[in-house]
Amino acid sequence: MANIIGSPERYVQGRGILGELCKHLQNIGKAPFILVSESGKRRVKDPIEKSAKEYNTKLSFEIFQGECSRNEIDRLVNVYKESGCDVVVGIGGGKIHDTAKALAFYAEAPVVIVPTIAGTDAPCSALSVIYTDDGAFEDYLFLPKNPNMVLVDTEVISSAPARLLVSGMGDALATYFEARACMQSNSPNFIGGYYTITSMAIARLCYDTLLANGIQALVSAQAKVCTKALENIVEANTYLSGIGFESCGIAAAHAIHNGFTAIHETHQCYHGEKVAFGTLTQLVLENASPEEFEEVINFCLDVGLPTTLEDLGIHEIKIDEIMKVAELACSPNDTMGNMPLTLTPEIVCDAIIATDRLGYYYKAKRL
Repeated sequence: MANIIGSPERYVQGRGILGELCKHLQNIGKAPFILVSESGKRRVKDPIEKSAKEYNTKLSFEIFQGECSRNEIDRLVNVYKESGCDVVVGIGGGKIHDTAKALAFYAEAPVVIVPTIAGTDAPCSALSVIYTDDGAFEDYLFLPKNPNMVLVDTEVISSAPARLLVSGMGDALATYFEARACMQSNSPNFIGGYYTITSMAIARLCYDTLLANGIQALVSAQAKVCTKALENIVEANTYLSGIGFESCGIAAAHAIHNGFTAIHETHQCYHGEKVAFGTLTQLVLENASPEEFEEVINFCLDVGLPTTLEDLGIHEIKIDEIMKVAELACSPNDTMGNMPLTLTPEIVCDAIIATDRLGYYYKAKRL
């Protein structure tokens, strides 16, 4: 099997860039089918319509129903085919991105992803995470190619709730550690090959950028201003993490996130928040050095990522529920098998409980 790195055809990032959407679409399509939430449409409609007038572009907006499920994807494929559009544009968060990519695949159309938050690393990947209509993890849909373009307006992202940027940092936090695990176990990546030295360097750069710019970017997001630190974190959350996870692979951190989707109380948390806890649990499973574990958990505490089960909304720990999380995380169709260790649900369950206790320990050290 070859060493392969995947990426979108073009990545565009900058302040006010949403107002240039139709300009950048010119070589991709002339009639965009824009998938967006109701609230998102209100926020992005004006600059897009202004851009459409300048480039004589026909716009069609479709409201996302809230879940990247098979039923929603099927509904959108039918609407798209009747619309007369020639390119799918997904504007919003991770589930809209994944739905737009799946829609474009089944409709045989090009796709442009426009994040309004830097909350996940979904925009750049050739992958959609499919959930049930109720929000439980179901499966991964592997796509034959990455998006034709990813367009990121950092002015829009800086005005979004700071918690969403932090969630993106949680998702990005897993990138290097899961890449390292896949390298050690010689596990394949998401695009039918193995990591390259470039993709491993990108994964490491993602982690280093979080440590160097995370706190400053959080403060900027809280003040709703666009600084260089915020620009760097947006790129780390979106591009570095997206290329890093897809071209290197994922392991325990995301598998544990998927397991937590079975517990209703955790649905209040964003994807990256659960992934951050999964990253800490992966380090416990690996018996990482105290220095490395402290660096990661202190970063989580600094920016406000979950370090305990209570942070995830689980106020009463029930071992049978945690075991269910572990069993789902260890299922054959998930990525726990990419760890360079032999793991069982019992081992993973114990590691989740241990991570929770360590979270309280490090929180107490700060009092």
